[in-house]
Amino acid sequence: MHLGQQSPMVDGLSLKELGDSVLVEIEPRKKGLAFLKHVEYRIVSKCFQIPVQRRYNDFEVFHGLLLQKFIYRMVPPLPPKRILKGVLNSVSDREFNDSRRRGLQRFMTLVIRHPVLAGDELVNIFLSASSADVQNKMRDAYKKTGDEFLTSQIALHGKVNLPEEMRSKAAANREVIASIHSSFNKLRDVAERMAQRSRENSTDLLMFGKDLSELGSDTPDLPLNATMSKAWKTQRKSLGELSGEFGLLADKAAHQGSREEDEVVEKLNLLLEQLQSYKDLCDRHDSGVLLEHQRTFEKRSGPVATHLKYQSSIEQPESRLTQQENTIITMEMRSYFSLLCLHQETQMVFTHLPLVTSILGTFVHSQIQGHKEMGDVWGELHPKLKDLFENTNEASSRPSSQTHTSRGQKTCAVIGPA
Repeated sequence: MHLGQQSPMVDGLSLKELGDSVLVEIEPRKKGLAFLKHVEYRIVSKCFQIPVQRRYNDFEVFHGLLLQKFIYRMVPPLPPKRILKGVLNSVSDREFNDSRRRGLQRFMTLVIRHPVLAGDELVNIFLSASSADVQNKMRDAYKKTGDEFLTSQIALHGKVNLPEEMRSKAAANREVIASIHSSFNKLRDVAERMAQRSRENSTDLLMFGKDLSELGSDTPDLPLNATMSKAWKTQRKSLGELSGEFGLLADKAAHQGSREEDEVVEKLNLLLEQLQSYKDLCDRHDSGVLLEHQRTFEKRSGPVATHLKYQSSIEQPESRLTQQENTIITMEMRSYFSLLCLHQETQMVFTHLPLVTSILGTFVHSQIQGHKEMGDVWGELHPKLKDLFENTNEASSRPSSQTHTSRGQKTCAVIGPA
C-alpha cells in the first residue's frame, strides 16, 4: 500500500503492509586491481529475486538521489565511510566491513518498507539493473521525473487535506518522538554491552579451558617420595579432558553474544535509524521548507507585496507578473505538501513503535535460551568433577593404606617370636 494512493489522513498502516524483505551480503572476494581492490555487496530482494552486486559508491548515489526526489520523506542514513584505512589490520578491516554490511542492510530494509519509496523507479533500478550502468540509469530516471511534488497525486490538495490542528500537533509529535529516540539509544547501548559481555565471557572460558589443558598436559613426574604423586597423575589427566567442556561453554557464550547482537541490537538499531531519519526530515522542514513558507506569505500580503505588484505592473509585462504569482503559489503548495508528508511520516513512525514489544520478547527469549544452553553444559560438567574428586581421593588413599600395611609387616617381623 502506498501512502500517495490512499486518503492522506488515514492512520494505521499495519506492520504487515510495510513491504518487502531484502538481504545484503558481502561478496567473498574483493574486486579490482591488486592495490585498488574494493568490497562488493550482494543484494537479493524478495520482490525481484535477482541477485545484484553493488559497491558502496553505488549506495551513495542511490541515497543522494533519494534525498533529492523525496526531500519531504524519511530517507534512512547510510553507514559512514571508512576513516584512516591505512591503519586497519585484517581483523579491524573485517569488523568494519561487517559493521558496514549491517548498516547497508538496515538502510535497504527501511527503504523497502517505506510505502512511498519502495514503489519508486529508483528502487526498482537499484535492485534489478546490472552493475555497469546502475548509476547512470538512476540519474536518468530522476531527471525525467523530478522530485515527488511534481508527480504526487495529492500535491495539489495538501492544504485541503491538512486541517489547522494538524500543523499545531507537528511540534508536539516531534518532541514525543525525540524523547522516544533518546530512550531507545539507552536501551540499545545496554543491549550492546550485554552482547559484548557475552563475547568477553566466551574468550575467558576459552582461555580457562586452554589453561586447564596446559595444566593437564605431560609434565615431568613428581619425585617418587611425594605423597600425592599418583593422585596428581590421575587428576592431571582428568583436567586435560575437562578443557573440552570449557571450550563448549565458550562456544555457547559466543553464540549468545551473536544472538543478542542479531536479534536485539540490530532491531533496536533499525528503529533508531528510522527515528534519526525522522529527525533529519524535521530539520530539513524547519530550516528550509518552513522558512520558504513564511517568505511566501510575506510576499503575498502586506504593504511591501502591494508596492512590488504596483511597480511590477508598470515596469514588467503581464506574463512576468503571472510567472511570479505562479512561483509563489507553487511554493505555498509545496509548503502544505511538506506538512502533509511530515504528518504521514509521523504516522509511519508510530506504526513501527509496537515493534518494541516484539524486540522485548526476543530479548527475554534470547536470555532464557542462552542461560538454558549454558546451564545444560554446566550441569553435565558437575558430575564429571564429582567423579574426578572421587578418583583422586581413591588414588590418594591407596598409597597411604599400602604404606601403613608395609610398615605393620615390618613391625611384626621385628617383635615376633624368636
